[in-house]
Amino acid sequence: MEWQTDALASTDTSNAVLEGAEFTGVASTATVRVQNYCQISSKEPVVTGTQEVVDKAGRGSEMSYQVAKQGKELKRDMEAILTNVQGYVAGVSTTPRKTRALGSWMATNVSRQASTSLTVGANATGAGAAPTDGTQRDFTETLLKTVLQSVFTNGGEPTMLMVGPYNKTVVSGFTGRTSAQQMVNEDVILGAAHIYASDFGDLKVVPNRFQRERDAWIIDPNYVALDYLRPFMTTDIAKSGDSKKKLLLAEYCLKMSNEAAHGVVADLNTSA
Repeated sequence: MEWQTDALASTDTSNAVLEGAEFTGVASTATVRVQNYCQISSKEPVVTGTQEVVDKAGRGSEMSYQVAKQGKELKRDMEAILTNVQGYVAGVSTTPRKTRALGSWMATNVSRQASTSLTVGANATGAGAAPTDGTQRDFTETLLKTVLQSVFTNGGEPTMLMVGPYNKTVVSGFTGRTSAQQMVNEDVILGAAHIYASDFGDLKVVPNRFQRERDAWIIDPNYVALDYLRPFMTTDIAKSGDSKKKLLLAEYCLKMSNEAAHGVVADLNTSA
């Protein structure tokens, strides 16, 4: 899958012209072509003839139950893949295609412990490669502020900070909480932060149990999306022996409209 990205020119503080001046025009800048490969992920529920016909507690059809259950599992797999650092793989007859995940797009606004140079353009050398993990360190408010400032400087307006379960508790302990005053009911203990009010806008703090704990993603949802080549589909598979089979499948990729609208603080500790 391919799409075009563009960017505004830098501001020009000398933009002044004479009255009545003639203009020759400025050549347009070509857009940048970027790409990602669509990955196929699947589940294959199998139910024996006996399992399907016997009386079951709490459900009628065993196959319907397995299809619903494994459909949820497929969505969980996809979220874990998309929030990882997987680079894209073109695929051959013996190797499946893999989509470029969130971490391998982040090239502009990053804080990493290892030296990694990622590229974005479809034909650029090294495009689609995964970043290198570095030595882990504590997640601090200083690290977050540094990347947030970089995102803002590069035109981004993120609204989400997505972290793993442990680092969600770290964010809730940032020093800005110490001077906060809120009215709460007497039977409520307030021990978590859901919004981080930064110098560059408010971020909703979202815990994600499927992403890598060592990454903190700063996201502008307007510039990243999940695209489908084939949305979720269920297909009957030819019966073999005394069992019924179905195939649950989705073919999808992560569409990154502008990686500079996002940021990452990587290589974080995953426990105290």
